[in-house]
Amino acid sequence: MDDTTVPPDDLEYRNAPGTRVTYRARQRRTDRTVWLGLALYVPWFLLSFALVLMTALALDALLGIPPWLPTGLWAASGALAFHRPTEGLLARHLLHLHRPLPAELTALAPVWHEVTARAGVDGSRYELWVEDSDALNALAAAGHIVAVTRRALRDLPTSRLGAVLAHELGHHSSGHSWSGTLGWWYAIPGRWIWRGLTRLKPHAVRRARGASATALSIVVVLTCYAAFTMLRATYGLPLLLLALPYLAAAVSRRAELRADAHAARLGFGRPLALILQERLAEQTTGPGSPARPGLGARLLSRHPDHRTRLEHLQRHL
Repeated sequence: MDDTTVPPDDLEYRNAPGTRVTYRARQRRTDRTVWLGLALYVPWFLLSFALVLMTALALDALLGIPPWLPTGLWAASGALAFHRPTEGLLARHLLHLHRPLPAELTALAPVWHEVTARAGVDGSRYELWVEDSDALNALAAAGHIVAVTRRALRDLPTSRLGAVLAHELGHHSSGHSWSGTLGWWYAIPGRWIWRGLTRLKPHAVRRARGASATALSIVVVLTCYAAFTMLRATYGLPLLLLALPYLAAAVSRRAELRADAHAARLGFGRPLALILQERLAEQTTGPGSPARPGLGARLLSRHPDHRTRLEHLQRHL
């Protein structure tokens, strides 16, 4: 990062390095969006548990391995979300992040110290990472990962960089990051089942084309009857599964707004609002601006649009 690319240092440093910082007794808390998000992962967890249990029973029949052993190991594997070496592997190989270079760390460290000092949080508990991307973005993952993109580090003034880091710290402080990682991890086997079933559909349709119209009609009628019987016996509860993606997206959008509010409480509301205003202007007036997504896409989006974030952020300015 040379002198021609260094953005202005316009951050108001209230906590200089070396000064005494008072930490909060509770470094993390858990808000409502965490519990709602975890509750929405329960069906995926049950589906994953069924797959793991069937695999354990098969291993017991074939190799004599006790079923409780693989099932218990899978249930305990979620603790790896807080294991530092495992987090490093996750950051490098799944999220494609790298450790900050000396020049990048020189730019990041004082801003991160200021953000965590204002929040009363021990910043050394978290690990800073950089993503080689030209997008203006940042992320918080697992228990201790905080990452910014190369463009954000290169182009954002320090006040706006602090706003981005304060937003991601809000995800960690409120429990959004660890709960999302745990839900994602335990849902992996269930998603494998779902993907396998969706891939079987075209094959089943091709085989059904060769059947007679009468036989196909009988199959359709029996399937509808079985589905109706199951829904009536379960009071229509399986229909709630269809709403899970929309509910999970709504909870994720609420978590983003809470992270914005956290950044504003630390004094980064106006820099964050400036970032959102610029990105909104790029979307609406820039050349080749994308068309407004449809209702379905907006309901499934896990991030609120910039205008919604600005409207909620105004309450905290």
